Amino acid sequence: MKYASRSIYVLLLVQILLVSSACNKNKKSVTTGWKYNDPKWGGFERHKFTEQETGPGLVFVEGGTITLGSHEQDVTYERNNLKRRVSIPSFYMDETEVTNFHYLEYLYWLNRVYVSNPIIHQTALPDTLVWRNKLSYNEPHVLYYLRHPSYREYPVVGVSWLQATAYAQWRTDRVNEMIMAREGLINLSVEKSVDDNNFNTEAYLLGLYTPDVKKELKDYAPNGKTRSVRIEDGILLPEYRLPTEAEWEYAAYSYISPEFNENIDVKKIYPWNGLTLRRSDTEKTRGNMYANYTRGRGDAAGIAGKLNDGFFYSAPVKSEEFLPNDFGLYHMAGNVSEWVMDVYRPLTWEDANDLNPFRGNVYKTKVTDADGMVSEKDSMGRIPYKEVDPTKITPGQRRNFQKADNIGFKDETKYTDMDQQYEYMASSLVSNIARVYKGGSWNDKAYWLHPGNRRHLDQDLSTATIGFRCVMDRLGDARKK
Repeated sequence: MKYASRSIYVLLLVQILLVSSACNKNKKSVTTGWKYNDPKWGGFERHKFTEQETGPGLVFVEGGTITLGSHEQDVTYERNNLKRRVSIPSFYMDETEVTNFHYLEYLYWLNRVYVSNPIIHQTALPDTLVWRNKLSYNEPHVLYYLRHPSYREYPVVGVSWLQATAYAQWRTDRVNEMIMAREGLINLSVEKSVDDNNFNTEAYLLGLYTPDVKKELKDYAPNGKTRSVRIEDGILLPEYRLPTEAEWEYAAYSYISPEFNENIDVKKIYPWNGLTLRRSDTEKTRGNMYANYTRGRGDAAGIAGKLNDGFFYSAPVKSEEFLPNDFGLYHMAGNVSEWVMDVYRPLTWEDANDLNPFRGNVYKTKVTDADGMVSEKDSMGRIPYKEVDPTKITPGQRRNFQKADNIGFKDETKYTDMDQQYEYMASSLVSNIARVYKGGSWNDKAYWLHPGNRRHLDQDLSTATIGFRCVMDRLGDARKK
């Protein structure tokens, strides 16, 4: 026992020395020898940071290589999902689809904050009339699906791509506001958050919004005292957004290689293991469906006494009837289809980039005044942007670029007559307002459960079968420690 105790003591001492050595290394620059976090040496700061925090509701999806596209017969003969091998960097994804209750929290916040501009709340409202069908009685869903507690944990539907994108922006700001309050840096002044006076991550970082400060960080500059949070501190999280089509498909398959061979041994057709099986073959749950979908014409749920999944329409986003895939994600097939970020093109996979493919980049730059300063916020507290021609910019302007996917609570897209109507032999069904949605829904046959299949819908439209979930970029190491 004496020798064991002595060994433990020596081991602890070695660990302390190693940590101390690492700390000493971080106290000064290895390139100049100047000290960090020291006003006498200029005050350049190096903060303690281990790795990115996992945002609320998210699970880690480790990236890798995958062959995207359809692996089944192309029964629609569209040839819009040809096979293409790509690499997808790691990211975080919502464990479940966004629920009615999640979205009601968002609507409540908009109604509470935008007192002088109620149109913002009205614009975000889902279209509950999507449940109506001329030859079907769905009025209970029209009246109750969004707000009744019986449907609290069901996926929100009737939400357009534009509304889903706006929700993701709002969620980014609320999560970062929560982190700032949790770290004791600001007070949650709910009564003062009215109209454009609300926490917006980008406006805060640009100094265009000042929250109710509780504590500021120490400023190590020679004459500094305190300062606000910066990106360099690693406190604020990246934005929530819709997944790209490639990210969604990669996450749905959830391929995880065995540690010993770095190889995919079994090709999946659906998000679960089992080749063509759509029913459980284990003794306890034999015959149960792996997904919430329509088995055949007139068979939405099975027969009384043996409902195969228990749900005629959508199902709760997390329930014992449906297990998550290998990444821990629920309903990546069935329940509701899901919006992704991409603009639809039939031949995307013929010319897509091999690394992190995405179609839909439109770049914008911050609106500035005559002095080059960023203009004031708009009525919603957000930074105004304008489109930029990438061929006519200077290198100094590139830092202001961002993707136009963050378009706010209203549609800023300029529609043309050709975009608004589909006249046979006169206009194309493909335009820059057509967005991809993935995965089968409760109202689809098994063919659409295949993650490689793709469909599209105009970004301002919605249905009773399309919902969404959010993702967040993984910064730094692709492997979670």
